[in-house]
Formats: sequence, C-alpha cells, structure tokens
Amino acid sequence: MVGHIEHHMEDIGRLEVIVGPSGKRRWSDAYKGRVVAETLVPGVTVNEVAERHELRPNHLSSWRRLAKEGKLVVPDLAGVEFAPVVIEPEAAKPVTASAQAVEITHGATMVRLDAETPPGRIAEIVHALNGVS
Repeated sequence: MVGHIEHHMEDIGRLEVIVGPSGKRRWSDAYKGRVVAETLVPGVTVNEVAERHELRPNHLSSWRRLAKEGKLVVPDLAGVEFAPVVIEPEAAKPVTASAQAVEITHGATMVRLDAETPPGRIAEIVHALNGVS
C-alpha cells in the first residue's frame, strides 16, 4: 500500500541566514556597550533587553561582567544608574619565610638574592644567565 504524505509550509516568521565559517554572530564592542547600558536603567531586566535585541540572556550577562571588569565601554544613557565606586586600601600582605630570598638556578649556577631585590634587577640577572652558554 502506497501512502500519501502531505507537506505544509507554515509561516515561520523572520529567517536569519548566518554567513561565515563558524556560523557565530559577532557584535562590535560599541554595540555590546549600548546593549549593556540598556540593562542599567532602573526597572529593566536582562531578559527584557536580551529579548528586544534577539540575544541570549547569558551572552548579555557575560557582556555585563566585561563592563564591570572595565573591559567594555558602556555609553551614558538617560536614566542609567551606576553603583558607587568604593576604593579601599589594600591590606598589607604578611611576609612569609618563603619570601625572604629569591633563588635563581641556571644549570650548575645558583644565585640567591634578598627578597627586597627589585624585579628589574632580577630580570637583568636572568637575562645575563640566559646569555651565558
């Protein structure tokens, strides 16, 4: 018995064709910053902004994290509120026994330096040792 199968095409709405080797969309940093700024307006949620821009909320959340880390410039938008910046002095780090000396070993040569030796001087010594065959 041979059956008959009907195929119906339904309106699927907007179709986006992504061209490129990986199929991933790419956004400029300026675009990311503008979208992140929209999430900073009081009463607006990440999900709302993501839906409006046809983005995944997790993408937008990662962009917000970049902005918090200072790796993404966010433009000023009317109504945007930023959290206040609080700068606290860095706590003094205790000196441990392992930080009392710096040892550089190169083959049979070992150089022991005081922990207060400037990093630039340590680098000079390492470069000099590497230059010796």
